[in-house]
Amino acid sequence: MNATPTHTALESARRTLRIEAQAIETLARRLDDSFAQACELLLQCKGRVVVSGLGKTGHVARKIAATLASTGTPAFFMHAAEAVHGDLGMITSQDVMLCLSHSGASQELLTIIPPARRMGARIVAITGNPDSELARLADVHLDGAVEHEACPLNLAPTASTTAALALGDALAVACLQARGFGPEDFARSHPGGALGRRLLTHVGDVMRRGAALPAVAQDATVFQALEEISAKGMGMAVVLDPQRRPVGIFTDGDLRRLIEKRGDVRGLPVTEGMTRNPRTIAAEALAVDAAARMDELKISQMLVLDGEGRLAGALHMHDLMAAKVV
Repeated sequence: MNATPTHTALESARRTLRIEAQAIETLARRLDDSFAQACELLLQCKGRVVVSGLGKTGHVARKIAATLASTGTPAFFMHAAEAVHGDLGMITSQDVMLCLSHSGASQELLTIIPPARRMGARIVAITGNPDSELARLADVHLDGAVEHEACPLNLAPTASTTAALALGDALAVACLQARGFGPEDFARSHPGGALGRRLLTHVGDVMRRGAALPAVAQDATVFQALEEISAKGMGMAVVLDPQRRPVGIFTDGDLRRLIEKRGDVRGLPVTEGMTRNPRTIAAEALAVDAAARMDELKISQMLVLDGEGRLAGALHMHDLMAAKVV
């Protein structure tokens, strides 16, 4: 019985993945001191790591450059074909070139390496042929050879590009660890991502301040506090002493409880119904920490104080949600 199209596709996919996984496993066993030498060149680089390639390998090179740049090793991609027509001017004596070519015979790369070396740049090559001209021209050569491609014709770059990509990732991660690159460093290069927002957004960046703060003096009435609550839309008003230090907070919940006890409360002093010792945080604290604390305490608002204990701002859970911190 002939195999169904689905069965054939699954078998083909499994074969491809097994071949590529085997290529990476073989690559890991073959690593030697040349990898450490390549890492040392990248770590000592005073300029940029210029990653270059052509065709499918060029796409891999572009991804490697992006990974290096986002993990603490300044890098950019230079198309080998464009380099021979002027883009070689991007390279300086402080740079390291990382050149990718499975055959090691890419004419464009072979053309740009001699002038790059004359400029003072160092060369790291990833090829599938240790005896190739590109391998011989490089200061350090990394062997990315594979036994065969996953393509059944053994023609389309598949296992070889996977191996090159994995080697690039290995370089980036090894340099990351050597630099002591941590989550905060990663966040600084990814400010638009979720991690960047969590690690770079401080309370002072999202808190309400100035005229947006709902605040009344400690001799204010409940009615005056209600006007401030309605006008500022935070569901509370901060009760301040003459030095602008909070003595309490008057919330919607405080109002309901006060009405249950006293009935008509509009003329009462706000101090009779306020919650004393409100929760506070510093403007320098991470917004994500403020969110965690508010969630733990089951509160929606938190006051922000300066170093003298004066009111500097106020934070609402909605502000944290709007900033996509939570």
